[in-house]
Amino acid sequence: MKGKAGVFVSLHKNDELRGCIGTIEPDEANIAQEIIRNAVHSATRDPRFNPVTADELPKLEYSVDILTEPEPVDSENDLDPKKYGAIVEAGWRRGLLLPDLEGVDTVKRQLEICRMKAGIGPEEPVKLYRFESEKIQVNHCESTLVLVAILA
Repeated sequence: MKGKAGVFVSLHKNDELRGCIGTIEPDEANIAQEIIRNAVHSATRDPRFNPVTADELPKLEYSVDILTEPEPVDSENDLDPKKYGAIVEAGWRRGLLLPDLEGVDTVKRQLEICRMKAGIGPEEPVKLYRFESEKIQVNHCESTLVLVAILA
């Protein structure tokens, strides 16, 4: 937790995504601070969802993905959606998808989602990157206590 890395924190409720915010490159002094910041933002700043309420906390499941440094790849053949997350980049627009997500079984689908998230058209040229992720299931009780303190 003393090192530096990009981190994504995902919140799920009833097996549905409830919030997910992360950083591709680290913004904080260490991984622990990166997790705390992204957990708070996942609960309160994901633009796809209303902020999490205190009543929801017992129903949430939490996971943390600690990313390796993204590496450029030459072609789609260097990707594998089960092993690698993917990043597509066109100018200042970037889209990222974590590895090993349910329903994402092909590189084509992985890149379609990345492009959609970034607002990059299907024919626009992109730079491709891949990364690996260490997924950590977070203790529910500890996570809830942290979020209760933050949201209070």
